[in-house]
Amino acid sequence: MSDYLIRPIEARDDATVAAIIRRVMPEFGADGPGFAIHDNEVDTMSYAYAEPRSAYFVVEREGQVIGGGGISPLEGGDEDVCELRKMYFLPEARGIGAGSAMMLRCLDAARAYGFKRCYLETLTGMDAAQALYARHGFRKICAPMGGTGHFSCDRFFIRDL
Repeated sequence: MSDYLIRPIEARDDATVAAIIRRVMPEFGADGPGFAIHDNEVDTMSYAYAEPRSAYFVVEREGQVIGGGGISPLEGGDEDVCELRKMYFLPEARGIGAGSAMMLRCLDAARAYGFKRCYLETLTGMDAAQALYARHGFRKICAPMGGTGHFSCDRFFIRDL
């Protein structure tokens, strides 16, 4: 049994999730132009993921939000493709199984919304994340899909649902 909880994001989580994103992304050099850290939704994640066919979840441990991740339709992509988005964890959330649990939760939500494929973007250096993606059936593709605006990402993955 795990000592963390994965639950849907609530408005009370917005500031904490934004702080996590702004702390974790620079850790991997992802704070310049073309990265998700600059997306308008970062400050209001609960509202952004209240849109149709979208979901965002947080990892909570001992009453504190320590990570999150979500899915939504791939902007500029095919109707049957979702994107795994903004999955970031504080150091205390790493190595406890929360990443795999979050991945399963997001993929289950994607299937429930009728998506057939899940896409994600990342970057060189996020090795643990890429290992997680591979363990969950994602395969590397050579070019980006859709129009996310994250032109600084250099690794792209997809999997069938």
